[in-house]
Formats: sequence, structure tokens, C-alpha cells
Amino acid sequence: MQVREHAVVVVGGGPTGLMLAAELALGGVDVAIVERRADQTLEGTRARGLHTRSIELLDQRGVADRFLEAGEAMQTTGFAFIGLDVGDAPTRHPYGLALVQKEAERLLAGWVEELGVPVLREREVAGLTQDEAGVDVVLAGGSGTVRARYVVGCDGGRSVVRRAAGIDFPGWDASMSSLIAEFEVHEQPELGVRRDEKGVFALGPGEDGRVGAVVREDAAAAAAGAEPTFDDVRAALTDVYGTDFGAHSPAWVSRFTDATRQAAAYRVGRVLLAGDAAHIHSPAGGQGLNLGLHDAVNLGWKLAQVVVGASPETLLDTYHAERHPVAAQALRATMAMTALQRADARTEALRDHLAELLAMEEPRRRFAARLAGLDIAYDTGDPEAHPLLGRRMPDLDLTTSDGAATRVSELLHPARPVLLDLADRDATPLPTRVRRVAARHDAATWELPAVGEVTAPTAVLIRPDGHVAWVGEGTDDGLTDALTTWFGTPAVAPAR
Repeated sequence: MQVREHAVVVVGGGPTGLMLAAELALGGVDVAIVERRADQTLEGTRARGLHTRSIELLDQRGVADRFLEAGEAMQTTGFAFIGLDVGDAPTRHPYGLALVQKEAERLLAGWVEELGVPVLREREVAGLTQDEAGVDVVLAGGSGTVRARYVVGCDGGRSVVRRAAGIDFPGWDASMSSLIAEFEVHEQPELGVRRDEKGVFALGPGEDGRVGAVVREDAAAAAAGAEPTFDDVRAALTDVYGTDFGAHSPAWVSRFTDATRQAAAYRVGRVLLAGDAAHIHSPAGGQGLNLGLHDAVNLGWKLAQVVVGASPETLLDTYHAERHPVAAQALRATMAMTALQRADARTEALRDHLAELLAMEEPRRRFAARLAGLDIAYDTGDPEAHPLLGRRMPDLDLTTSDGAATRVSELLHPARPVLLDLADRDATPLPTRVRRVAARHDAATWELPAVGEVTAPTAVLIRPDGHVAWVGEGTDDGLTDALTTWFGTPAVAPAR
């Protein structure tokens, strides 16, 4: 039997798997993707855009311009059809990006190819077994086995990896189900989104002159497991519109539900989960693709450091500790948004009250920051810590000690941690992976989303995912502990 070997195998070549593979490649890891599709072709549009924090993460790797050129920057954040403008958020990208998933995947796949990551296409995982040294991934159809030190399941809500690893997937069954399709019509319908007491249905422009539709079906139909057909779509159109508009020649048919589940553990031994393999939910609020990208960037640098021997395996435990609560909060938000989409009198009364609340400045900013991914604060266990600790680092304009102009996001392009020294003083010895940058930024305060202005520190230790691991306020107190916790034992003199 043919056996291939890689340090890490990522199962699933969707947005999460591609982003994770790129992060690992930047971290110097031998990584391969196992993907069931023959190419990057994706049926349907799936997700329709990126939120602000996702654009920031791509900017941190120097590839955001590719996505901005392919999509359309606009205000896309909302809560149950209540618009939330992020235009005044303290970010370099105070907007969302309208970009369908297949285009986002195409761009991510091109980047991964540039990084030299092999993709084993037309391969499906039949099972896996792990031991103390690694994991054997058995491929279906006699395609052999792939041996890896670690395996990450990015293979969707029905994840084979999750099931093979024995990870529970608790949550809530679907209360609603919708069919989604693109097709041609003989009678041009009036386009737009509508709501009634049962939920949302909509008609909109599809590709190549087709019409796109989202129409509800009985949740029991989805629970039965049968694949949706175009006849189901035509019947659903007639049910809600009184006609199917002469629908014909479908390009594709799919369905989504509001089933909401989250993996009980994001890691079991040498097997980890990310993206939809770790959490599924309603598409309300456009959280899914974005959560997956954030999972990948949180996990990628940690797994890379463990693989190259810079950090102990216990660092991987922080992945579940940090990302599980974030996804849990997002899942509850999608459940709330789905419930509020109904248009019966009682739900409308609740939406009206919520809309009045979200029109106020402070609630709007808080909810907008949350849905855009800007308010994430990983728990440090220290309630007295500087408010920047655990949060995303602002993308400041800097002048380095040699007079060069740069930005924080540019410092993170190599996916390496950075000790940003804003006081130009000698620093504690650093691990080899940590880059010290002496720079100047003259503002006395920094503005954080959902927090407001905070006192500018004299130094910050920035993780490769852009979150702050340590804040200096005139001394190096606590720096050695932070370095050891996140990046290994300091063993070399600081590099200037």
C-alpha cells in the first residue's frame, strides 16, 4: 500500500483548509491538503462575503489587495436585517467585502499554490488511526495512506475526521430549512427579500442572467436526508409566490438549515478540527466562512511552532480554549437572528424594539464590532490587565528606528511574532522566532473597537495572528513569562 508522509495533513480544501495550509507553510511546516474535488470548482455561491476582521487577517499576510480587487467593499454587517454600519470603527478596513465563496476560494488556492503546498485531489478520507507519534489517514478507494504528525479536519459539517476521532457534536436540530438554487425563467419575477410568519424567502440576480432563489421547505424534509431536487424548488416557489415563474434549466440546487452544533473538543490527541467541522449554524449574519478563517489563523502559528519544536504540544490546548468560546457566542447570535427573521406580529414587535436599541451609538458599535470580528478578546485570566492584552493589535502607522515607514500589518506578513518596542530600549532576550522591531508612534492613546481609547503602551508582544500577548508599560515585567508561554524559551540576544 502506498504511504505518503507529511508533518501535517489538512483534510478539506475549502476556505478554512486553504487558509490553514497557507499559515502552516509560512511557519515552515511540510503540509499537504487532502481534497475530494478534482479542482477548486464550487457548486453555487455559498458564503457571500468577508467581514472586517477577515480582511485585516488577509492584510496581515500581504494578500488583502487580491480580494479587495475581486470583490466590492460595502457595509455588509447586520443583525436580523437591522443594518450595522462599521464605517466609524477604528480599523484600516471599516467595511465588509461582497465576494462569493468560490471567488474567495480561487484566490486562496492561488496563494497556497504559490507557497508550494501540495493538494492531493480526488481523495476522500475513509478513516484514521492515531498513535503517540502520529496519525494514519486512510484514503478511500484503495488510494493508500497518508502518515502525518498531526491531522486537521476542515472537512465541513459532516466531517469524517470528527467522527473518526470520536468527537461529540452536541447542539440543536434544525427548526427551519431552505432550498437555494439558480435557474432560468420564462416569466421574470420581481426580485427582493420578503419575510412572513415562517421566515425569509428571496429572489435575486444569479450568474449569467439566471435567477437565484431562497425558498423555505419543511424542516422534516432536510432531516430525512434526501438530496433536494429542482422539482422541490419549483414546488416551494409555487407555495410562497403562487407560481414558479416557468423555472427551468437549473444550474444547481442546494439547501441550508439552522441546525446549530459545536464540537465538544477542538482537539483529541493529534487530531484537530477547524471551520464547519468544529461548528455549524444558520447562515444568518454571514459568520461561517469568517469564523473558519479565524480558526485557521489562530491554530496555524501554534501548530507550526509545535511541529518545528519551538513550543511544547501543550500550546495546542490554547486553540480550543480561545476559539471555542468565540464560536459559541457566534452560534447563539445566529440562533437569535434566525428567530428574529420571522415576520409575525410578536417577532416584529421585538425587532422594532431591538432596532431602536441598535440605532443608539454604543449598542450599534458593540454589536457591529462583534459581528465583524473586531471585538474578540482572548481570556488572559487577569482582570486587571491592560485592556489591549488578548485583543487584536491596531494597525498603526509606524516609523522604524532606521526611518522607514511601515504598518503593524506589514510587520506580520511573515507570520512571525513581533516584539514592537516603542521606547527604543534594550529588551529581554528573545526566542529565535520572535522579531524585535524598534519603532515610533507618537499618539498618547490608541482606539480599540468596542472599548474606546486606551493608554498607549511602551511595548507590545504581538502574536502571528495579530493578537497581543504582552503589554509593556515602562518595564519588561512579565515579558519573559509571556515569551515562554507563547513562543518558547528565550535563548538569544535581541535582534535589531
